[in-house]
Amino acid sequence: MVQKAKILLVDDRPENLLALEAILSALDQTLVRASSGEEALKALLTDDFAVILLDVQMPGMDGFETAAHIKRRERTRDIPIIFLTAINHGPHHTFRGYAAGAVDYISKPFDPWVLRAKVSVFVELYMKNCQLREQASLLRLQLEGGDKSAGGEAKESAGLLAELSARLAAVEEQAEALTKQLNDESTDAAAVATAAHLERKLTGLRRALDALEPGTGSTSSVPSQN
Repeated sequence: MVQKAKILLVDDRPENLLALEAILSALDQTLVRASSGEEALKALLTDDFAVILLDVQMPGMDGFETAAHIKRRERTRDIPIIFLTAINHGPHHTFRGYAAGAVDYISKPFDPWVLRAKVSVFVELYMKNCQLREQASLLRLQLEGGDKSAGGEAKESAGLLAELSARLAAVEEQAEALTKQLNDESTDAAAVATAAHLERKLTGLRRALDALEPGTGSTSSVPSQN
């Protein structure tokens, strides 16, 4: 069973959180509420999130300060942040949002369909990355067992390699289709760049898997997937 992605919704107004939940419920993912920047940072200590929707104007720690904390943490710095704001002070204000690490900056009232589409892109990229990490873990297990005796264990290893290759091929196909869709639809540059980064990691993983095939004579370590 595929685990659902978590989406963090940060806003100090309950009615805004309720509206976001109504818009994003169709994605069938896990929606997590936070009513302040401090509460959001607590949630990020224990859970992994596909994307964060962050209100700019909040009492106490505002969206910019919250984003700065998120980007300083190694665990959370790569999580995409979409800023939501009811105010618009011009290009300088928008630039501050991107400088704080946002992948997008949306003014209220926003189009629900557009917001849902943007969020779905980052959820899909997150799921692909999760699949990629799973393949990498299986490969490392295979490498650690590479010095075992032949016979039944060798047959088991060959079966594992075949399964890994098939699963990786499926992820490669999905990633290629996603990249094509993003390019065709001229989606946000950040999403396109993230998809390209995912494909590069897939290429490295494929090379490592090919090196494990019988007759290659290579059992070098799996390339880093960071």
